[in-house]
Amino acid sequence: MWPCPTPWRGYPNAASAWGWQWVFPQARSWSNSVTGQQGRPHVDESFVQRAVQAAVRKTGIPKHVTCHTFWHCFATPLLASGYDIRTIQELLGHKDVKTTMI
Repeated sequence: MWPCPTPWRGYPNAASAWGWQWVFPQARSWSNSVTGQQGRPHVDESFVQRAVQAAVRKTGIPKHVTCHTFWHCFATPLLASGYDIRTIQELLGHKDVKTTMI
């Protein structure tokens, strides 16, 4: 179940809809003994960062790789394929196109 009761009121299918699911849920769930509410929040970002670092070490990649590297792995091929910089800016969620152009 969703950890916050608010979405359930307006969206009864939240438990099975992809948009309401965590990509990286915690291994353990929680439950409130008073209300009976149950949940499984997302893992802390540091957990994902450590997993990426461990994978990089295992593969022997000599470059510095972080979770942010995945943004570049997403944006660079788009630019190379001829996508408009404004489209890439929107996809990355940048407010200023100067950030995207870096």
